[in-house]
Amino acid sequence: MKKTSLQTLGRLLPAAPAGALATLSFAPYNYWFLAPVSLFGFFFLLQNQSIKRSALIGFLWGLGLFGTGISWVHVSIDTFGGMPKIASLFLMSMLIGYLALFPAAFGALFNRFNRGRPLHQLLLSGPVLWLLLDWFRGWFLTGFPWLWMGYSQINSPLSPIAPILGVEGITLALVLSSSAFVAACCHRNWKPLLIPALIIGFGILAGNIQWVTPSPEKSVDVALIQGNVPQALKWLPSQRWPTLMKYTDLTRENWDADLIVWPEAAIPALETQVPTFLQNLDSAARHNNSTVITGVLDQKENGEYFNNILTLGINADGPYKYESATRYSKHHLLPFGEFVPFGELLRPLAPLFNLPMSSFSRGGFIQPNLEANGYSLAPALCYEIAFSEQVRQNVSIDTELLLTLSNDAWFGKSIGPFQHMEIAQMRSLELGKPLLRATNNGITGVVDHTGQIVKQIPQFETAVLRATLVPTEGLTPYTTLGNWPLYLYVLWSLALSALLICRQAGHFRDHRPQEID
Repeated sequence: MKKTSLQTLGRLLPAAPAGALATLSFAPYNYWFLAPVSLFGFFFLLQNQSIKRSALIGFLWGLGLFGTGISWVHVSIDTFGGMPKIASLFLMSMLIGYLALFPAAFGALFNRFNRGRPLHQLLLSGPVLWLLLDWFRGWFLTGFPWLWMGYSQINSPLSPIAPILGVEGITLALVLSSSAFVAACCHRNWKPLLIPALIIGFGILAGNIQWVTPSPEKSVDVALIQGNVPQALKWLPSQRWPTLMKYTDLTRENWDADLIVWPEAAIPALETQVPTFLQNLDSAARHNNSTVITGVLDQKENGEYFNNILTLGINADGPYKYESATRYSKHHLLPFGEFVPFGELLRPLAPLFNLPMSSFSRGGFIQPNLEANGYSLAPALCYEIAFSEQVRQNVSIDTELLLTLSNDAWFGKSIGPFQHMEIAQMRSLELGKPLLRATNNGITGVVDHTGQIVKQIPQFETAVLRATLVPTEGLTPYTTLGNWPLYLYVLWSLALSALLICRQAGHFRDHRPQEID
């Protein structure tokens, strides 16, 4: 009994540190090679365990990953939620615990299916279960696809897989490779090592293919304005005009840019409250042959709020008029920040659930690209850049650039904004399009079509980023096919697994008739 208890403890204790190790593979640390190490440790700990113990190992691994990887969410809850410290810590613990349920479910299901067939567990059903749970986490309760393991590989040899299979294709490659090493080490079978060898070879070959064509003749000069307005002051009535003048002054110095981009909700007022200001800004942009793109909130006559991107100047639909202005309305809203699930129940409990304008309405899932000074931009507002399928479906053959506006001031001096930028980089790599990212206080930057940051502004500085980007023509395989190759892989893997199980069970024995003497 004592030996068994020590063995159990030996499996449980390393689980949380193994999960925490994975956080170091994401930005801002970028030790990408620690992601497969973390997964190797997780899968190793799951070997020959009961279903309950596997679930506990998975839960502890998840606590390690999410406890270190998304603890930055506490900054917004604590600073802007208006709740006692103990209550904010409780909510943060609840979020981490909820997310840890997904690796717990993986652990339980891992040892529920193909039990007694370790190679099938590691190389067939295991990777499929990981994909399915990732997809479910990215959808359930509006989805939280943060810290998908593939994001950690933006600078690794696996990154060329992204334009073909997307970030989840990279995740699958990571899981398969890590599982193969566990199979080789635990079961003294070196054949599974062919899998990571083939994956690396596939990545090298894919890296030599140019899926899209840069168009240097269409180079665009951009000015991204980082206003660095403190979140605590932004919506004070006394700060409205000082903020507007700050952005106007920074814009005036950069009228020679083709595109001038302000952050999400840079205008600290509803659009209907500042019509004269917007008319003057639109007129100045037209006079200087430029386009201003800005985030602004809007309230319709029926009381619905929208988080919008507004274009002013060249390519907008005529001189600015509220009724005919060109806008993009955010579709994927942030839970509790932009809408409150079970609002009637939660709003009376705490100020966190009753923040101003926390009941936004959704824009369409697919909306027309923004036309700005002769360029077509596929937009995404803040949190929704993490939803790869939505961004993908808004990219067309005419799209030349990706655009995302954000305000990460909610998360202070934490690792959250760096992870957010890393996610935006992955969208560029997947879709083969350069990306503009304007934020209130960082990280503001421009990314080329290979997912690499060309230029960025340090956090917490008032500054303007000037850069020249080269748009691209054509579509990557991922843009065209989305996750369909992965869906087919899941079906193939399940079918092969079922076939092998049946054969081992004797359902396909040779029933040749016996010879008669």
